[in-house]
Order: sequence, then C-alpha cells, then structure tokens
Amino acid sequence: MAEIDRVSISAYDVPTVAPESDGTAEWNKTTLVVTEVSAGGETGLGYTYADLATARLAQDLLSDAVRGKDPLDVPAGHAAMVHAVRNHGRGGVSGMAISALDVACWDLKAKLLRVPLAKLLGMRPSIAAYGSGGFTSLSETELQRQLGGWADQGFSMVKMKVGRQPERDLARVHAARKAIGRGVELFVDANGAYDRKQALAFADRFAEVGVTWFEEPVVRTDVAGLRLLRDRAPAGMEIAGGEYGYEPADFRLFLEAQALDIVQADVTRCGGITGFLRNAALIEAHELPMSSHCAPALHVALGCAVPAMRHVEWFSDHARIEEMLFDGAPRPDKGDLRPDPGRLGLGLSLKRTDAEKFRVRI
Repeated sequence: MAEIDRVSISAYDVPTVAPESDGTAEWNKTTLVVTEVSAGGETGLGYTYADLATARLAQDLLSDAVRGKDPLDVPAGHAAMVHAVRNHGRGGVSGMAISALDVACWDLKAKLLRVPLAKLLGMRPSIAAYGSGGFTSLSETELQRQLGGWADQGFSMVKMKVGRQPERDLARVHAARKAIGRGVELFVDANGAYDRKQALAFADRFAEVGVTWFEEPVVRTDVAGLRLLRDRAPAGMEIAGGEYGYEPADFRLFLEAQALDIVQADVTRCGGITGFLRNAALIEAHELPMSSHCAPALHVALGCAVPAMRHVEWFSDHARIEEMLFDGAPRPDKGDLRPDPGRLGLGLSLKRTDAEKFRVRI
C-alpha cells in the first residue's frame, strides 16, 4: 500500500446571515479549516470549525506527522500527531487540528477500501437529529419561525440558546414552546452563562414549560456545579455537556464526577474519528447515552455506528455551510439523517469553485 504522500490545509471564512450570539459569545463569521490527505490515487477529506491558528498548526506542525504513514493504519497517524503537540498541549487548537486531519485519514482509508465510512465503522440505517439554533440574537418572532419550521419539517426535538439576558429567557422559552407545540421536545443551552443558583432556579421554571434538556447550565469547568444540577434538576430534565472535551482525560473527569446525564462529543475537537470512538467506549463503559455536537455531516456515520449515540445536532450554522460548500452534505428526512450507501468514505467533496470566494490565506 502506498504511503500518504500529500497533505493539504486550507481555510475559509464564511459570514453568518446576520450577527449571532449565545449566552457567552458573539460572532459574525465561521472559519472552516479543511484538511486533505492523499495516497494510492485517492484523497481523504476532513475539517473542523476553528480559526486560522488551527490551520497554521495543522500545516506547520502536524502535516509531517501523517505524511509517510500507512493510510490503513489511522491510529498510527493519530499517535504521531499527539506526540507532535506534546509541548503545545493536546487540547484547544491542537485538538481541533488533530481532529481535522484524523477525519481526513479515515475518509481516505474508507475510499481506499472502496466502502462508505458508515459501512467501515458498522452501521444502523439512520440516526435521529435535533434542530439547533435559536440564538439569543433572534427576536421572538424569528425564534418561533426557526424552531416552528423545524417542527413542521418533522423534527421531534429542537434546541435554543439562553443565558445572555436572563430576564428574557422565560419569555423566549414560552414563545418557543408555543411555536413547536407540545409534541416536540424542547432543549435549552446556556453555554455556561448561569451561576449555580441561577441555573437551579431556571431548571425548575424551564421544566414547567416542558424543557427536557439543559445544556451547560454552568461553565464547563465547574464540574461540581454540573453534578449539583444533575442531582437537583427536576425529573425528566437531563443535564448535558462535554462539547469541549478534547481527550479521554476530559471525558473521564465528567464521568468520574457523575456530572452529566448525557455526554456530548464533537468529532472536530475530540481527536477526530479515532478520538470519538475511544471516548465513546469510555462513555459506554459508564452506561451513559451520547449525543454529538455540531458538524452534522461528520457525525452521521458515527451516529449510526456508535450504540450509545441517541441523536446528532443539526446545528443551523454548520448545516448551512456544509450545504453550501460540500457535495454530498446530508439532508434530514423528518428529523432523521442517513448515510449515503452509494458514496465512498464520508461521502463529501469540497465545492472548490463555491468555496474559493471565502478562502483566506494561511
């Protein structure tokens, strides 16, 4: 088998339709970092949502770690990348760069073996998705239009942001419930905006409106606070988190503290597909369910392969970008996502002409 002989990194700044915000952040663009690795006449594709620093680290430090590796031995390339960032730290920018390249290596492996990634990993036919957006920058009318639209399309679960202006949160949650009706589950995500006492109070009030999922009610590093919320939240409300887990030690911290009811993992942050599968095994060993965070096109195959996966996040920003810039991007069917059995690997290819206008120099 030929060695990996080419590694290419590119980055694209994609403006949002309008300025957006959640409980703790504001943004008007999203940077997509695309990685490509080639061997044996095939090219694997990966990506992460990050920034130019991630692209530069992938290009300057990690490209050499995977170049020359056996394309069928993806864990060897992953181990080489982890070794390369020893003095830089494995999380944050390093974790996202490793993830993007690892995904590309798995895509390449599946293509060389002439199978869809979902078949290589093992698959069920589909995975449920939940509509996710509801930014705090939206008016109540816009919020209702977005969440109600997903309900009309057949999504059985939708998620909205809270926490930027706590005094508005209950009214916004009531507006969302009115738009989606009683037959659709309502999730809220505070992005760590509340303190413990606020979060406890809001948990009770949100439960009255039928909220069943409370994501990052307090800052993710307050593991004791998450455990407090898990213990004290009303019956029927799950405490979720984990999207900023970069390596198994991060997930082990949540698991050993029994801080979460459902654990989120993000293939664009947690070490790519290699890291996702390892973290999934750890989570399953603690008999907890999983969900994925953002990047829906990258999580469809994993959602269908990992037994603990309950659903994937159909995040509005990323779904829009993936539809714009990738051929083969999945589309939900009544709230379900399905891998395309007729496309090799991830089933994605970059629309280079469409992407070029967003390209930024690394």
